[in-house]
Amino acid sequence: MGDVVSEVDIRYRKVRFAAWVGIIGNIILAIIKAIVGVMANSRALIADALHSASDVVGSVVVLIGVRAAKLPPDRDHPYGHGKAESVAAIIVAVLLLFVGFEIALNAGRSFFEPVVVPKIIAIYAVVFSIVVKELMFRYKYHLGKKYKSDAIMTDAWHHRSDVFSSVAVLIGIGTAIIGGHLNISWLVYADSLASFFVALLIVKMAWSLGKQSIHNALDHVMHEEDTVKMKKTAARVDGVLHIDEFFAREHGHYVIIDIKVAVDPQITVEEGHAIGKMVKEHLLMEEHVQDVLVHINPYKKKKNEGEGDR
Repeated sequence: MGDVVSEVDIRYRKVRFAAWVGIIGNIILAIIKAIVGVMANSRALIADALHSASDVVGSVVVLIGVRAAKLPPDRDHPYGHGKAESVAAIIVAVLLLFVGFEIALNAGRSFFEPVVVPKIIAIYAVVFSIVVKELMFRYKYHLGKKYKSDAIMTDAWHHRSDVFSSVAVLIGIGTAIIGGHLNISWLVYADSLASFFVALLIVKMAWSLGKQSIHNALDHVMHEEDTVKMKKTAARVDGVLHIDEFFAREHGHYVIIDIKVAVDPQITVEEGHAIGKMVKEHLLMEEHVQDVLVHINPYKKKKNEGEGDR
């Protein structure tokens, strides 16, 4: 049991550190982009700063969700708190949605107002942001995959959406600057157009991440091909004559298994209980499995394949 607790603690520390990396990194980027955006008269860069600021709030929500997910099972939550991370991911997605709509509205209004050509310093700020955000994405994506964290994966893609938006901002600012130098007035609006494109990227990302997180929060079972190894592990236990039913539910970053096994109907209740206990112990040794609920059925040869007492 000590090994399991140790693994949970290691996971929590790694994921918590990743959340803090996101918080500190986004605060620095948001401040830099906001200041440079105002100095350089760039609406697109200011919109990008708002995007980074939303990442700060998102990372804080992730931190809270990860901390809650680490809590052990209790009377009200006998299956643990693993879904707290999925809830945190949904909150981040909703936050992204609101930020996207706000940026889109501001960008739309700018097309009906006089615009000023951005200054070249905005280019440097955007390039710096792209490099930092891509590094943050790669780090968190690797961590989220390794520890099966919905919240960290959502936060990672949040960083990747920043990379895409910053590339759009870079193109918009660069085009606007070129338009200013060549006295092509309509090109100056490329900065505002880039801001609007950022908004669309954010909304699209929010939708896809929110959809995935909601799916994970709705007690879906693992696909048949992903449970083959687990079923074989249970079937190999001495005394198990047939697996009548098997459901592996993803509960955040861990798995809870519901299994019905058929045993010889002539054995004692105590012997049947011992077989069920062995099934549970063997399945708990599988990766990411945190709890197993075993139901014992009497085996009947005439029953059709896959059926059991219910």
